[in-house]
Amino acid sequence: MAHIMIVDDERDVVTLVKFLLERDGHTVTAAYDGAEALAKLGVEPANPAAPVPDLIVLDVMMPIIDGFTVSARLAGQERTQAIPLIILTAKGEMRELFQAAANVACYLEKPFDPKALRERITEILTRKK
Repeated sequence: MAHIMIVDDERDVVTLVKFLLERDGHTVTAAYDGAEALAKLGVEPANPAAPVPDLIVLDVMMPIIDGFTVSARLAGQERTQAIPLIILTAKGEMRELFQAAANVACYLEKPFDPKALRERITEILTRKK
């Protein structure tokens, strides 16, 4: 199965999504803000040996570094620019910020349907193969 990273400052969201994805057989890494995600991905600070996930589920509104900034920094790195992103947002108008981001595979508004999230993940991972 796939390695998926969840980046969200809401611990309940991370716990739910992690449970669902691990039940589906995926390996899941969690980060609770953008800075932690960038560190685990080896972007800031630079660490080319850091594992690169097959997909990232990324919240927009987070402390320290927001999802938009994470997306932009991932796009600026050769080893992370092709990772597909699922953007989670409580504000639908945030989509406009990501219009130019080539790595955004889809958007889901909070609260989201867990079944819809799992379906999107399956679709994206199938296309990526």
